[in-house]
Amino acid sequence: MTITASSPSAVAVDPRIRELAESLTLEQQVSLLTGADVWSTVEIPEIGLRRIVLSDGPAGVRGEDFDERHDSISLPSSSSLSAAWSVDLARRYGQVLGQEAHRKGVHVVLGPTINLHRSPLGGRHFECMSEDPVLTAQLAAGYVTGVQSMGIGATPKHFIANDAETDRFTADSVVAERPLRELYLAAFEQAVTEAKAWLVMSSYNSINGTTASENELLETPLSTEWGFDGVVVSDWTGVRSVEAAKAHQDLEMPGPVGAWGPKLAAAVEAGDVSREAILEKVTRILRLAARVGVLDGFEPAVTDRPADIDGRAFAREAAICGSVLVRNEGNVLPLDASSLERVAVIGHNASEARTQGGGSATVMPLRIVSPLEGLREALPDDVDVTYSRGAKVADGLQEFPRASLSNPVSGVPGLRVSFFDATGAELSGEDRLASHLIWFGVGIPEGTSRIRIQTEWTAPDDGVHHLGVGTVGQVSLVLDGNLVFDGELVDEHDVLGAALFSPPQKTFPVSATAGQRIPVEAIFTLPASQVIPFSAILLGEEAVVEDADAEIAAAVEAAREADVAVVVVGTSAAIESEGFDRKDLNLPGHQDRLVAAVAAVNPRTVVVVNSGSPVLMPWRDDVDAILLGWFGGQEFGAAIADVLLGAEEPGGRLPTSWPAALEDVPVLNTTPVDGKVHYEEGIHIGYRAWLRQAAAGGATPAYPFGFGLGYTTFELGTALADASVAAGEGLTVRVPVTNAGSRSGREVVQVYVARTDSAVERPVRWLAGFGSVTLEPGATGTVDISVPARAFAHYEDGWQYEAGQFQVLVGRHAEDDFQELTVEVS
Repeated sequence: MTITASSPSAVAVDPRIRELAESLTLEQQVSLLTGADVWSTVEIPEIGLRRIVLSDGPAGVRGEDFDERHDSISLPSSSSLSAAWSVDLARRYGQVLGQEAHRKGVHVVLGPTINLHRSPLGGRHFECMSEDPVLTAQLAAGYVTGVQSMGIGATPKHFIANDAETDRFTADSVVAERPLRELYLAAFEQAVTEAKAWLVMSSYNSINGTTASENELLETPLSTEWGFDGVVVSDWTGVRSVEAAKAHQDLEMPGPVGAWGPKLAAAVEAGDVSREAILEKVTRILRLAARVGVLDGFEPAVTDRPADIDGRAFAREAAICGSVLVRNEGNVLPLDASSLERVAVIGHNASEARTQGGGSATVMPLRIVSPLEGLREALPDDVDVTYSRGAKVADGLQEFPRASLSNPVSGVPGLRVSFFDATGAELSGEDRLASHLIWFGVGIPEGTSRIRIQTEWTAPDDGVHHLGVGTVGQVSLVLDGNLVFDGELVDEHDVLGAALFSPPQKTFPVSATAGQRIPVEAIFTLPASQVIPFSAILLGEEAVVEDADAEIAAAVEAAREADVAVVVVGTSAAIESEGFDRKDLNLPGHQDRLVAAVAAVNPRTVVVVNSGSPVLMPWRDDVDAILLGWFGGQEFGAAIADVLLGAEEPGGRLPTSWPAALEDVPVLNTTPVDGKVHYEEGIHIGYRAWLRQAAAGGATPAYPFGFGLGYTTFELGTALADASVAAGEGLTVRVPVTNAGSRSGREVVQVYVARTDSAVERPVRWLAGFGSVTLEPGATGTVDISVPARAFAHYEDGWQYEAGQFQVLVGRHAEDDFQELTVEVS
């Protein structure tokens, strides 16, 4: 029998769990409340309790290590998933993560990330879903349902109002009760009340003066109103004191050293923290252990999992469904491959695509398909596909391509990594594949004092290459037999773990001929002690461009001779990542100049945008087509080729508004002032803020929330809905849809609610529901969209309903010419 995530099994109320918790000593109880290490909880063999393994991340399951030999399926980022506007896709996305967790020996996936896109400058914008709480809530519930259908716990995060990265450990989000309830809490609610999430992660920041792990919001509404019976796990190091034990914070991560442990036991003995509070936390952790199958004597919550999904095929499907076509002048897309002789592929991101965001979302896929590879694979052999970088995007060291490395010890591709103790004796060695090595909690043998990395790098072409090392600490680097560096690299980040992904670096020029093998050796000395054991070493090459104009000129010449120019632009790891916010929305480097120059010489210029969140496109009216590909996961390039060549439909709609200029954006602030981020905009974020601004005569976005084009045309018939709604009751809107075009396609129908005359401050309009249909040419279908009662409510000392007439608006995006229905709320 399968027990779905929406019905979390009798374990939730099994009195034996409570009895087992009561049987433990205080020392055992307290030990369960802090992690045993970086990624798992304490085991107690006497009661048949094994450890619970937790793992990042929201777009792939990494497991307990960052070892590239233990590869993971890399799915498109959450902003891409949200662009599909499909609860079913979100459910299957979660299911793939659940099956990956099983493969990796993981019991809990630390996702989805469902904080709202309050500002486009937010550093983890790519990792979150949407600027709208309704779209986010429904997709989050689908994701959680999918993960938990596999018997794996899902962890909606970060609870709550964690919408920026600047000073994220200390910032205080000052949010009034109404926007807190109607926006930020609403985004989480369905994941708990409908999908029955087994965990929730508390955030680093404070909310209205109280840090999240100590905040009363963990009690109300989470545990009381929403009935959450799972585990509240902290963000890593998010528990600051014993005070958190008085709140509904259950599990402190990581361990074994933290703010609780002996201090918490002493507080209980002194009567400062109640034994009942400890017992409740232990009960929740044991209940989770039972659900995921690591507590003897209890049947797991799911005993009959759904059949596995092909992860690679799904990654490709998801990237296609999330791609958003925002411009297609003269129907230049889809391209007709049979009419093409030469295609100019241009852009750094075309060959070195960003398929995932930086930070804890990072996983190690076995293979990544770039747009250049995808197009070369998809186009006929007789089509000449040229490539020009055009403009450098990625700054600093980039890890060596794996195919360029040879292990000098084993004679196989890759590197040799050796571990030595303080006496110089070799403890162990291993053959690795990638030149960016990360150890976070596991992987380094006990007693290691130094790590040596050896490889031979094959130069791809003649010239001077800038090779180097990135790490934190004492390191020596030998290139081609020459000691070029022996010193200390100092971490200037103030964000936990940031140096794992962006370490301080030193580079050195090396002259080489094409095909020449250059020996590379680095020796890293571990620090004497670390509270949380993490280290990283990056060996790689930095792209140094001596003449940016010459690079653009070469791309222009390639474009001039081509039937079509496909320019892939995007962001870099230095712009979109966990740990910091963006300073602006510009494309890095000379990419804007590149696009403008290419468009000036080729009337068929198609731009693919490879970013996780909005970027400015000053050339957008000068190119023929713009396809937003987001961070498209490991099959990104294959998906892009499918869409550009018409094998598949661009299936997405914008989950967030895209501005034309930074100064137009109505909500920008992410930087605390005197430690506080004031959410002064209240209930007006995203498209709500844009609509209010436009109503006052201000700027509108380049592309509005919900917008997206396809390769066919649809007509919406007359929408029907109930004429009146009693407070507490919802309605269904029925919309006939006809495919009036010449090929099959998908339409997303969106329903908004408005009230023109109201005694309550309201947005101009707000999303209430959505649905989609896929139709063959000439076919007609019906989309039924459920509009819940809460769509008509506002929060003021509880959910309130203002009686009178509301407008129900049916259309395709937030600024469409809507069909308007009037309903009476009583």
